[in-house]
Amino acid sequence: MNKEICEKELEPISGFTMLIVVILMMLAAVACLALAAAEVLPSEVVIGFIVLFVLAIIFIPGFKVLGPNEAIVLLLFGKYHGTIKRDGFFWVNPFCTAFNPTKKSLSEVLVSQGSVPLSANKLSLKAITLNNAKQKVNDEDGNPIEIGVVVTWRVVDTAKAVFNVENYVEFVSVQADAAIRHVARLYPYDMSEQGDEKSLRSSTQEIANDLKCELNNRIEIAGIEILEARIAHLAYAPEIVSAMLQRQQARAIIIARQKIVEGAVGMVDMALKMLNEGNIVELDDERKAQMVSNLLVVLCGNKDAQPIVNSGTIY
Repeated sequence: MNKEICEKELEPISGFTMLIVVILMMLAAVACLALAAAEVLPSEVVIGFIVLFVLAIIFIPGFKVLGPNEAIVLLLFGKYHGTIKRDGFFWVNPFCTAFNPTKKSLSEVLVSQGSVPLSANKLSLKAITLNNAKQKVNDEDGNPIEIGVVVTWRVVDTAKAVFNVENYVEFVSVQADAAIRHVARLYPYDMSEQGDEKSLRSSTQEIANDLKCELNNRIEIAGIEILEARIAHLAYAPEIVSAMLQRQQARAIIIARQKIVEGAVGMVDMALKMLNEGNIVELDDERKAQMVSNLLVVLCGNKDAQPIVNSGTIY
């Protein structure tokens, strides 16, 4: 059974202090050799200073330089030793080795964003944007749609990111694909006629929150925090675009017609009331019906009405 490793932050020695020590050790060794060559010191003392020089050479690989928002994970003889997350110049055990199996993948991501690639197996603690490719999924109604997401994430636990998953950059990408497939199946592409439910197209903030929570639950094991996850591309699949466009147009026409009819009925009712209140003309039921029919034709028609002058009566 795999053991989950959690981050242990180190407090390393100042690199400047150890740099002075190493320089003094090397100068002392050189001075000793010079005095031995002049036969001032015995050979036994010279051997001791040679050992001191060798130690100074061994100490040199222990110097580490970190910039802002960078970290380095250290292994000591195959075991996790700790993580340095502070920027500056430090010295650590020279037998520690930096470890980052995803150095190449992360560098490619940073280069694509215009950032400087990492070196010396360092980990980036900066916010990183992942723009996943479009994928075809089915919404709640079973309609095939194309959807793509933009995910902003960062590493918060370096040990989990390095040791708990094989490649945390690819892990985020794969889990983003899985999360958007899951979320897309929970909602329709567009609202229903009642308009009382969330949809992928109209409920942007709600979908983003659900996607963020889903992703955070999936990648918690990798020590990564999702800062933001939003839909960047949303469209019907090409094979149903034409049919869905016709349906949207038909729905828009129906809604528009409903508004036109409601307005026309209100105008006809207002006209009849004004005629009755002003005693302009007395209309029986048949003439009212004829007037209502004419007004509705004028108000609801797609084209301008053609006036007809009636010189007689309607009887």
